[in-house]
Amino acid sequence: MREFLASALAWTAAAGLAGQAAFVGLYVLACVAFLPGSVLTLGAGAAFGLWKGFVLVSIGSTVGAWASFLVGRYLMRDWVSRRLEKVPAFAAVAGAVGQEGWKVVFLTRLSPVLPFNLLNYGYGLTTVGAGEYALASWIGMMPGTFLYVYLGAAAGEAARGGSRARSPAEWALYGAGLAATAVAAWLVGRTAKRALSATVPMDQKEN
Repeated sequence: MREFLASALAWTAAAGLAGQAAFVGLYVLACVAFLPGSVLTLGAGAAFGLWKGFVLVSIGSTVGAWASFLVGRYLMRDWVSRRLEKVPAFAAVAGAVGQEGWKVVFLTRLSPVLPFNLLNYGYGLTTVGAGEYALASWIGMMPGTFLYVYLGAAAGEAARGGSRARSPAEWALYGAGLAATAVAAWLVGRTAKRALSATVPMDQKEN
């Protein structure tokens, strides 16, 4: 499956605006079908560059999370419910959503406590509204999205050798930016984890 996603990504990168639209559609499909979005996120940075890749992944992941949420709420509710019965941590998250609403969605996007695709479906079983769910997910996923797209962009730049020879100072600046992004994402995630722990009791998450 990873090979298929890599091949599809290569095509979207070479197909202009149509390819970019296809990339977003592919990301949505990956979310709904439980496919690994990390391949697409890293690949977007390598194929489209940092900023365009970030925008495309942000749109695709948000729409994909929202689509999975709607499927979980309206089309596959029983299946999702049975699946999540085996995940005690979700009961704690769902209970916290009932009290805090979109804030818990936001915090779990900053510091994931469950796999991304499963959580998308699971939130469809909670009381959170579709609109606030989508907005909280979009904002909460931004730091992680930026980090992974940055990693992909750096890897793509190194693999291509750049359109011109880069000086050591330029590479040092690129590396410093990557390190700063990683540290910022880690600090945000740690802060979110603390806030989440205060909202969702740790003993419930670990059972």
